[in-house]
Amino acid sequence: MQGTLQLQWADPPRALPGRAQAAPQLDAWLDIGPGHRIPLDVTQAKRAAGDLYALSNRRVAVSYTARADIASSSRVMSASGALASISAIVPTDRLPARALATGADGRVMASAPVLGATRWITLMCKFADVAVEQKPRSFFQNQYGNAPGQLGHYWSEVSYGQVNLAGSSAHGWYTLPKPRAAYLADVNGKQKAQLSELFADCASVADAEVDFSGIQGVNLMFNGELDGNAWGGGACTTLDGVYVCTRVTWSPPWSFANLAPLAHEMGHGYGLPHSNNSDGDSDTYDNPWDVMSDAWRNATSDATYGLLPKHPNMYQRERLGWLPASRKRVIAADNRETVEVVLDAGSVLKTVNAQLVVLAMPAQPDPYRTVIYTLEARRRTGTYEANLAGDAVIIHKLEDYGIAYSIDRDTPPANFSSNEGSMLKVGGRWNTPDELHWVEVVSATAQGFVVRVGPRPRSMSSPAPVLERPVPVAAASSPAPGTASSPPAAVRVVRAGRRACVALPSRLRASPLCVLLER
Repeated sequence: MQGTLQLQWADPPRALPGRAQAAPQLDAWLDIGPGHRIPLDVTQAKRAAGDLYALSNRRVAVSYTARADIASSSRVMSASGALASISAIVPTDRLPARALATGADGRVMASAPVLGATRWITLMCKFADVAVEQKPRSFFQNQYGNAPGQLGHYWSEVSYGQVNLAGSSAHGWYTLPKPRAAYLADVNGKQKAQLSELFADCASVADAEVDFSGIQGVNLMFNGELDGNAWGGGACTTLDGVYVCTRVTWSPPWSFANLAPLAHEMGHGYGLPHSNNSDGDSDTYDNPWDVMSDAWRNATSDATYGLLPKHPNMYQRERLGWLPASRKRVIAADNRETVEVVLDAGSVLKTVNAQLVVLAMPAQPDPYRTVIYTLEARRRTGTYEANLAGDAVIIHKLEDYGIAYSIDRDTPPANFSSNEGSMLKVGGRWNTPDELHWVEVVSATAQGFVVRVGPRPRSMSSPAPVLERPVPVAAASSPAPGTASSPPAAVRVVRAGRRACVALPSRLRASPLCVLLER
């Protein structure tokens, strides 16, 4: 089955003090045309695609282990088809050459670069039964500006100029044809916003005066709560008379009042998954180093745009094609040398030094399951990074099909990775769990750190000499003339051992092994 893969992430607001953080959600759909969508089991889809996030908003083919029947309503699979298991998801669109290769770190380079002008349109829509308009159109229009603290400036900075929001604009407020309750459905006992319907209705009422040609994304702003979440990812609808699949975000007032959560949702639109930390709990919003995890803590603020977004981790920037190849250093899994790397912070826009160090691990038969560790430097500076927890080297583990987990050296790890254990500072040292690599921060520089990386020490020993055992002299008298004498038992054992050693393949005739056989 072929269509456009749509991933939609749900993100709740920041939990109040003393309250548990609500869990995120991820929905996956295969859109095969107007009014025809197939829900995909996310667990199966991750396993079948390898890097599901790299395929977001792209044309794919989905293969099932059995024939899947599509219900005529096209919203869901029929009862018989729902039992089919997804066996493979592969891209069918044209890929850049690098997406077909395995990287030096052993992982598949499956992501399509996001480069150049990514024009976004903001549509401000009011529910039919909610009259308030929280912000004027000028507020949303100015969000796309190129001054520090605005989205145009932010995305250009984190992409090192590879992405811009040229031509982006805001429009509205438009009144939706239905009240808020009509856009909510009961799913497993919980209210869930009908995202495709909201997108279609909001775009329809704006279509007469908005030029959607050439857009790369749509930010939908609503004047009332949705289902308790903001959403980001992609969706499809008819724009300017053409059925289009594009990046989309859905923001209630608490989300668009702050630039940080809005940038988080736009990150999902670009295909970025959530990041996490290494405490092992179910809360993905506990890594304050990364806008794609905890957008709220350690954020800078602006009087107009509220909390501002921090940078995403360096690996996610590299997989979208934003990090120049010259700024990435890969330490091979079989590295046998100690190397020093000048590691500049990710906030440095122009540099000849590394900004991402990859510690490769042994390649797995499935390259998507190959685990790597990354090093990046962070410094409290600039418009977006000034409130970070500290200046340090941050370590991430990449696993779970591309999720970045910040490493905490404390035992047990902290609930939020803004602690000292998450920061490798000057004099600090860390080993990968299998001790293939060790890392030490040697010194600080004006723009980052000098990092030393070395291999696990090897125990070297020379082969043991061949053991020559003296042949005992028998105490008995000499045998009678003409009588063949049997060699002593010790001699027979030595000869048998030597025959056994000779019988071995040549590559196994190591001296210590032969010695054992002769004993």
